[in-house]
Amino acid sequence: MISPLSVGILAALIATLPAAAQAQDYPARAITIVVPFAPGGLTDVPVRLLAAMMQERIGQNIVIENKPGGSGVVGGTYAVRAAPDGYTLFANSIADAQNLHYIPVPYSAVDDFAMIGVITEGPPLVLIIDAKLPYKSLAELIADARANPTKISFGTSGPATSPAIALTQLNSLGKTEIVGVPYRGSGEAARNVAAGGIDGAFAFYSQAKPLADDGKIRALAVASAQRIATWADVPTMDELGFPNFDYSGFVGLAAPAKTPPAIVAFLNKELNAVVQSQPFRERMEALGMTVPADNTPEKLADLLRRETVRQAALAKLSGHAPLAPQR
Repeated sequence: MISPLSVGILAALIATLPAAAQAQDYPARAITIVVPFAPGGLTDVPVRLLAAMMQERIGQNIVIENKPGGSGVVGGTYAVRAAPDGYTLFANSIADAQNLHYIPVPYSAVDDFAMIGVITEGPPLVLIIDAKLPYKSLAELIADARANPTKISFGTSGPATSPAIALTQLNSLGKTEIVGVPYRGSGEAARNVAAGGIDGAFAFYSQAKPLADDGKIRALAVASAQRIATWADVPTMDELGFPNFDYSGFVGLAAPAKTPPAIVAFLNKELNAVVQSQPFRERMEALGMTVPADNTPEKLADLLRRETVRQAALAKLSGHAPLAPQR
């Protein structure tokens, strides 16, 4: 006679068979990576390179599906509701740590996804101004901004974005009232600084460096923990008296929660094989991004958790409080 305990164990084993078989055959068809921002952006570019290189390794197409909107929430909502079978993945980023402090988000960026790994870290924001302006240092900019409130204007890219949050932190620490002017993206804001349409902006390295090389903008500081190797003469905000002013960002890869662990492990292995390769690293370094050496699912989850806590403190500067997930 079979005991009730044996029956329970047998039932549990049988329940795991479909997932095990699915993981063993994976991938059997094309994989989709949902990028919650427009093509050509700072999340899209590394993900496309990853997909192109990874699909050669796994023998299946990897399709990029851009679903912009809601500071990344539209794409995240779509991805989190997908079947947890490894065929719909999600490109997460620092936006997932920022959004819940500003707008309703119908999911948890950590608990409702199975983390796969970090694709890149960076690029950092750079504080830039129109090259025709007289300020040669951040101290000169701050002094004029204090003496003439609301005289200086900076381009931003929406209330729940890194450039806008960075401007809020700058105004708080610098005791200034620099005016934020919204643009559709930080790239557009940077181009308008170069054209003389606005005084300055926080733009990402890959957007700012070409304009600086052309002499159209001047970089006063970089918002990262360390100076950028390819722009070493630009000091960090911390060096200039603005502590904890780090807007380096990251791009990661995740799957819907309950994706079989074997599939997550397979994807992490393939992701690491690509991002640690010399061609990938060189391309990312040219964009001001770096690739982490110790790259596990836990690293991405920890990065999101720590960044969420840090972003909560920054959100308080502008009077925002965390919102619970709107499930």
